[in-house]
Amino acid sequence: MSQYANIPMDIEINGHVLKDILDYSSDEIFVLDGEKRIVYVNRVCEKHYGLKPQEVIGKYNTDLLDRGLWKPSIVPLVFKEKKPVTIRQKTYIGAELLTTAVPILNDNNEIELIVTTSQELQTFMSMKNDKEKPPASEEEFPNIITNSAKMKELLKICEKIAGFDSTILIQGESGTGKSVLAGYIHEISNRRDETFLKINCAALPEELLESELFGYVEGSFTGAKKKGKIGLIEAADKGTLFLDEIGEMPLSLQAKLLQVLQDKQFIPIGGHQTKTVDIRIIAATNRDLEEMVKQGQFREDLFYRLNIIDLHIPSLRERKEDIIPLAYNFLHKINKKYNMNKLISQECLDLFNQYSWPGNIRQLENLMERLIVTSDSIIQLQDLPEIIIEKVNAQIRTELPPHLDDALDEVKRSFVRKSYMKHRSTRKVAKDLNISQTRAVKLINEYCNDLI
Repeated sequence: MSQYANIPMDIEINGHVLKDILDYSSDEIFVLDGEKRIVYVNRVCEKHYGLKPQEVIGKYNTDLLDRGLWKPSIVPLVFKEKKPVTIRQKTYIGAELLTTAVPILNDNNEIELIVTTSQELQTFMSMKNDKEKPPASEEEFPNIITNSAKMKELLKICEKIAGFDSTILIQGESGTGKSVLAGYIHEISNRRDETFLKINCAALPEELLESELFGYVEGSFTGAKKKGKIGLIEAADKGTLFLDEIGEMPLSLQAKLLQVLQDKQFIPIGGHQTKTVDIRIIAATNRDLEEMVKQGQFREDLFYRLNIIDLHIPSLRERKEDIIPLAYNFLHKINKKYNMNKLISQECLDLFNQYSWPGNIRQLENLMERLIVTSDSIIQLQDLPEIIIEKVNAQIRTELPPHLDDALDEVKRSFVRKSYMKHRSTRKVAKDLNISQTRAVKLINEYCNDLI
């Protein structure tokens, strides 16, 4: 009896089925042609780079490498050796991979295709040693993860201004990553080898905030340290001082800060001698400082002094293309933190894209930690807080198509997607929906492109 006798004969090993098989692989699979152009990639690439296959296929290897999606590249080694090569790589969202590339040669010993497979090294992340670190000449991976055009434009501006000492005001909602952007500017500036200090102006009462910023001399007040204390302004000399939530700074301290910005000078609490510092100040706020100026809650002269370069960081709902890369970045980071290897379902990721994220990136990071800690091996929809699911459902109800044609199209889309997710076969979908297989293929391509 044939070894294949028990295999159901209605299974079609066609292109769709083959894609399904490869998409269910736990390894990333890339196929490049002899021109180093990507001709196929499975869905695992979304986990490693935050990009869907249709955003990758057709691109050249150098296109993605230049974007810093991974380092180092294995392709030049394969073209040089013309034999299987294995190296260790790191992606820009934090995954560490063991990648093997196998060249397929023609009769003239020329490369026609390169098939690469990548496995995560999650369980070995804590076993790094100096031999495994990339060469010192390689640039570090960027610490801001984005596929957003708005964010990329913002980062270009940061690169232009980083080399100057102009004061910067970063505005944006809570949780959008203002402190991360401030650190990024420092890291690409001429002050990168000096100190980067930060303080949250909303976290401390007025008296403590003043002493933390300006320091004090011995005997300046009851409980003062014997030899006094150096403030952050002095400690950040030659470096960068980041003042988070600057809108919460009391008016009495705003005048002292203005002197630092104008003259690079200050007097510690209880002191009589003026100190001079060489610092760059970056401030951030989630409040409308112009409105606060009108209401007398913020000094107008300080506002204009801070607002020499104004940067606005968009909310997460304005950069939805970053939700999945950030979610995977936090998945890798928190898995490493707790020595776990949790996965996340596609259904959860789809819902993430529909949610409005009022708490922005901070909310996403906190949610990912909760899900990793409380879920089983795969994070499922039922693991999400009910309030998030309820808000998404409410949002969907308010966004129902108002016109008949739109409503009918949405119903058709729903039927096709449900049938395809159930059967994963064009023939079976055609039979299920009582349509021709040709029409089924067309509808699947139209409505299920992200599932193929």
